[in-house]
Amino acid sequence: MLLNAYQEKVLEAGCDEAGRGCYAGPVFAAAVILPSNFYHPLLNDSKKLTEKQRQELEPIIKGSAIAWAIASQTAAEIDDSNILKASIKCMHLALDQLIKRPQFIAVDGNRFYPFKKIPHQTIVKGDGKYAHIAAASILAKTARDAYMEKAHLQYPKYGWDKNKGYGTAVHRAAIEKYGLCFEHRKSFKILPPQLSTL
Repeated sequence: MLLNAYQEKVLEAGCDEAGRGCYAGPVFAAAVILPSNFYHPLLNDSKKLTEKQRQELEPIIKGSAIAWAIASQTAAEIDDSNILKASIKCMHLALDQLIKRPQFIAVDGNRFYPFKKIPHQTIVKGDGKYAHIAAASILAKTARDAYMEKAHLQYPKYGWDKNKGYGTAVHRAAIEKYGLCFEHRKSFKILPPQLSTL
C-alpha cells in the first residue's frame, strides 16, 4: 500500500515527469496535493498500470486532489537545455500553477533543483511508494499520451499512436526512412545524419 506523504507535518506535493526517455514530443510533469486520507486500490506507479487504468484514475485524481497541475517542455526546449533541466523546469512550472502552495515537495527520482525555498526530498522509485507521486506520474503520463495521439495525426508515419514517441523498432525504422520531424529531439542524436525532412 502506498504511503500518503513523506512527512505529515505540513502540506506536501508530489511531483513526477513522463516522457524523459522519448525520441519525440515534449516532456510532461505534474504536481499533485492529495488529501491525507486519499486512497484508491488501483493507484500505483503509472508504468505499472494499463492505459485503461490510467485513464480511469485521471478524473478521480483531478476530482479528489486538493490541487493539481500539469506542465510541459517542447522538444525544442529540451534541445536548448537538456532533458534533465527540462524535466525539472516542468516540475517547477507545474508547482507554480498549483492553487495551493505546498510547504514540502516530494519528487520522484534523485535530481531536483530547489523551488522557491520550499523544502524537498527526492525519492528513487517514489512513484511506487507515495500516493501523491504516483498520482503525479499518472497525470503526467495521460497528458503526454493525449499530446502524442494528436501529434500522430500530423505525423502518422512514426506510429506515435502506439509507441508514444519512444524508440521502438517501428519508430526507429520510420526515422531511418523518413528522417526527423519538428517533434523529434534533435539533441538525442537518434540516427545520424540528422536530416529533418518534414
